[in-house]
Amino acid sequence: MASSSTLKRWLRPEVYPLFAAVGVAVGICGMQLVRNICTNPEVRVTKENRAAGVLDNFAEGEKYAEHALRKFVRNRSPEIMPSINNFFTDPKY
Repeated sequence: MASSSTLKRWLRPEVYPLFAAVGVAVGICGMQLVRNICTNPEVRVTKENRAAGVLDNFAEGEKYAEHALRKFVRNRSPEIMPSINNFFTDPKY
């Protein structure tokens, strides 16, 4: 009986955006967790890698830090809608 009223309370169309937002946030956290475990040069999961100790491998660290998203946004304007911003701030329009 209690589970039926709980389903009726939370599975309404008004709650779908909340589920979507939480799902996206959990997905981003999961993606970052997998990225850190798999590609971070300071994280060593296997016993052989942990036995190696501290390595000064700067090239691997640079490769990890300069990922594809950072390279994509490096030379772009830090604006979400540059054309609208230029329309309202540039006096020549």
